[in-house]
Amino acid sequence: MPVHVSPPAEHLAVTVRVFTQRFSATRRGARLARRLAVQQLDAWGFPYGCGLSDAVGLIVGELAANAVTHGRVPGRDFELRLALRSNASRPGALHIEVADTRTERRPPCPDELTPPSDDSETGRGLLLVAALAARWEVRDRDAVGKVVRAELDL
Repeated sequence: MPVHVSPPAEHLAVTVRVFTQRFSATRRGARLARRLAVQQLDAWGFPYGCGLSDAVGLIVGELAANAVTHGRVPGRDFELRLALRSNASRPGALHIEVADTRTERRPPCPDELTPPSDDSETGRGLLLVAALAARWEVRDRDAVGKVVRAELDL
């Protein structure tokens, strides 16, 4: 009688779906990035209005707005990258990356975030990202600039 043996966890197939797009470093580009991110999630099977879609829309909106407001270099775009990783043995993760070309003016690291004063009209975007994402970080971009990366567990 044949015996079926499951492969070790490290040999299970991993599915990775990736969406990458560049946008003009304008408010319109930031708005389009948010819309296309939730549209891509819908195409991957996470419908509009579900918790993941809403969280991703908010995170992409905040990171794209920061790239346009604080990371803008005239004549340069910003880039959005979504990567969905999953396998059969455990829940996956969604990685969100927004890259811009400004090297200086880096946002604070996760452990350096401080809430703004009560009467401040700005400064809450990364606090929202920190509240919604399982993990997030700021890294140097390969060529020039920086990447803000957020990860959501599925």
